[in-house]
Amino acid sequence: MADHAWWQRGVIYQVYPRSFQDSNADGIGDLRGILRRVDYLEWLGVTGVWISPIYPSPMADFGYDVCNYTAIDPLFGSLEDFDELLRELHGRDIKVILDFVPNHTSLRHPWFEASRSSRTNARRHWYIWRDPAPDGGPPTNWQSEFGGPAWTFDAPTGQYYYHAYLPEQPDLNWRSPEVRAAMYNVLRFWLKRGVDGFRVDAIHMLIEDESFLDNPPNPAWQPGQSPARRLLRTYTADLAETHVCVAGMRRVLDEYPDRVLIGEAYLPIPRLMLYYGESLSGFQLPFNFHLIGCRWNAPTIASLVREYELALPDGGWPNWVLGNHDKSRVVTRLGGIPQAKLAALLLLSLRGTPTIYNGEEIGMADGEVPADRVQDPWERNVPGLGLGRDPCRTPMLWDEGANAGFTDGTPWLPINPPAAGGSVAAQQADDRSMLSLYRRLIRLRRQEPAIAVGDYREVAVTEDVFVFERSFGARRLWVALNFSASFQHLATLAGAVVLLSTGARSSHSSPQDAARLEPYEGLIAEAPL
Repeated sequence: MADHAWWQRGVIYQVYPRSFQDSNADGIGDLRGILRRVDYLEWLGVTGVWISPIYPSPMADFGYDVCNYTAIDPLFGSLEDFDELLRELHGRDIKVILDFVPNHTSLRHPWFEASRSSRTNARRHWYIWRDPAPDGGPPTNWQSEFGGPAWTFDAPTGQYYYHAYLPEQPDLNWRSPEVRAAMYNVLRFWLKRGVDGFRVDAIHMLIEDESFLDNPPNPAWQPGQSPARRLLRTYTADLAETHVCVAGMRRVLDEYPDRVLIGEAYLPIPRLMLYYGESLSGFQLPFNFHLIGCRWNAPTIASLVREYELALPDGGWPNWVLGNHDKSRVVTRLGGIPQAKLAALLLLSLRGTPTIYNGEEIGMADGEVPADRVQDPWERNVPGLGLGRDPCRTPMLWDEGANAGFTDGTPWLPINPPAAGGSVAAQQADDRSMLSLYRRLIRLRRQEPAIAVGDYREVAVTEDVFVFERSFGARRLWVALNFSASFQHLATLAGAVVLLSTGARSSHSSPQDAARLEPYEGLIAEAPL
């Protein structure tokens, strides 16, 4: 596997710092809290840790409204704390990936304060300002992702500024060479400090149409969906000029050895592929979120994998994501621990780099957040549609003690009911737990080049079962997934020797047992001769 980069052969683990571990009893997770859990990350076996934003911020959108890109918010600690965490993780051979938020800053960023100070300020063009429409209203019909118009009027200068998200998050003007240079230097600041890569937030929103045309109606929109989707984002998302900016980011990372650039873009597969860039000059890993929203059955999943594999550009490395801090948790989406175990095996055995969201490895479900504890501005702006992200951000369940070992204070979000398998401490002691399954799968990836970096081939698909092969040299392993609640027999598997199973069977069962799959069982087996 030495011919492959660490980000190709490894497993990435997302830490949402507010909810991971609190160290000072203020109820909010922090860097020293992550430091306390480095032993756990090493035990789990992950290769890289992606840390969601920790920059100074008014926290209008919990860190995604940045007012200083080259510092640490005191809520999370200090640059010295970050450096210590970086050294400690690197000492365990664990890479560190930071969130990079290029689309917008905070309203309180010095750049925006200068920009809004007057129409003649040298940084006025760093943001997107427009005169009112003839009727005095917003310049276009563009809508904020979080509800309401995407334009806010600034009375002192008599113009509107554009914000794809909250009014507290004004969009940067990436057509400005000065903006690009400043943001590329932000990347260099952290790269020089030793950071191993970046996950780039909301990249498809980076550039807007310079003619400022209205977005057309979306004929597929239905009541109950986000109001922002009433319009197609024809002139506000996924514009071709975005790729020029991404290529610039990639050139900066290529100044430093062995770094990775990951992009967040919720797009159809053909559009997503463009983010690898011409001649692979863009993201090494444009995040592939398609497992999150697809129907959960064997034919659909097999078809998705087939489409994605065929669409990849020559040399493009695949990746798969099952959950993150914006989406309902896997156990909740799929309906239980057996289904989530099956999903874990799928995620960690497909070709490409897998990303795990903290808490998924113990089977955490969406939390219950009473109305008076809601934090997410999206839920506040558009209540009643289930768009709020608080339920998937509730604190990590470390033990059976007070506040699940997360904090000695009052947690910023309510502590979840116990995961079906219990806390980290309980599951570490249980060989059949969800956590033990994740650890075994990660260890198997380290031991088996066929799983980590091998080729992919579809073997069989039925209404209920999906079987595929991973191979490296002469080594051939089959992955079989039963998506149904009943036993399934698949003659194709006769003679396969089981290496790992999500079900009750023991490893290295007699060969004939591999052909009989338990309900919701997934297994990895040595392919029959």
